[in-house]
Amino acid sequence: MSTDIRGEFGMKFRGSYTVCVTPFDAQGQVDLAALRSYVDWQIDEGVHGLVPLGSTGEFLSLTREERAAVAETVISQAAGRVPVLIGTAAEWTDEAIALSREAESLGADGVMLVPPYYSSPTEAELTVHFTRVAEALGIPVMLYNNPFTANVDLGAALVARLSEVDNIRYIKDTTKNVHRVTELLDACKGRMTVFAGYYPWESYLAGAEGYSSVMSNIAPALSARTFTETVDGDGALGRELYLRSLPLINALAGDLYVSATKAAMRMTGRPMGDPRPPRLPLPTDAEARLRAILGDLDLLR
Repeated sequence: MSTDIRGEFGMKFRGSYTVCVTPFDAQGQVDLAALRSYVDWQIDEGVHGLVPLGSTGEFLSLTREERAAVAETVISQAAGRVPVLIGTAAEWTDEAIALSREAESLGADGVMLVPPYYSSPTEAELTVHFTRVAEALGIPVMLYNNPFTANVDLGAALVARLSEVDNIRYIKDTTKNVHRVTELLDACKGRMTVFAGYYPWESYLAGAEGYSSVMSNIAPALSARTFTETVDGDGALGRELYLRSLPLINALAGDLYVSATKAAMRMTGRPMGDPRPPRLPLPTDAEARLRAILGDLDLLR
């Protein structure tokens, strides 16, 4: 299979998609020039897609105007070279619709939606929320299942019902339960493409066709090649590349994932500023462990 498969809603999303950090300057303002440079670098390194304004992009710490500026910058700089999915999550369904329509008007290839993250919605409420957003759009929706932050789990039966909505065609699953990939694919009967949120190699073997990758902020070529070799090339080499990546994947997981990702980017020569409060820079002991991992990967600059 190639990365340019097309269907009813345009290209089929598959591969290693970077969940993009949002760069801030020394004054803590969004640095759009740095973001443009970052987009070019990511594409030059071989990533298969970009997902700004997700959790790693600190979307909850941005103003409405900043979210629009980040979306416009990534879409315009990518200029169709790779798909761009904009994170358009919001607690209020009408706001999620407005953000998603704005992303579509800016030229996004799709949107990614985590469930409302404070209200702990019921399955009936989730069905209404996602369906209303999807039916307001002409571009695909990627559901983002992250029970650790959204306080609800999008189980296979619910996702199967949502997959009957025409343009809900993707899900990023971040449960750390690789068997969930099998459950989702079985329940959705070919209507849903699964992206891993954790443990990409095992997820690829179970049938996932993509990875929503945090580590790709630091090592985009390694993340992309792991997908290509595992799914389309030399499976043994794909596993070898994954085992090399795993310490970094684990170091960027957990509650300090944004701080760790930005610390790693600074250590590898592409500083993107500190996270916005209440997040703090990575603690010294964690930074030392992260530096050792980056050194083993020959990524320090």
